[in-house]
Amino acid sequence: MARNGEHIEVPTTAARSASKEGVGRYVLTISLFLVVVAFVIAYFALR
Repeated sequence: MARNGEHIEVPTTAARSASKEGVGRYVLTISLFLVVVAFVIAYFALR
């Protein structure tokens, strides 16, 4: 962490207090799968 006057610069991993993992990718993949399933169910229910 470097102090530059009143501006403090912190690396993103330190500011986040964690390393960046691929959790968001899994959440988006599961959400996309659920949306596709919902559309398939709606398509066959309204036929």
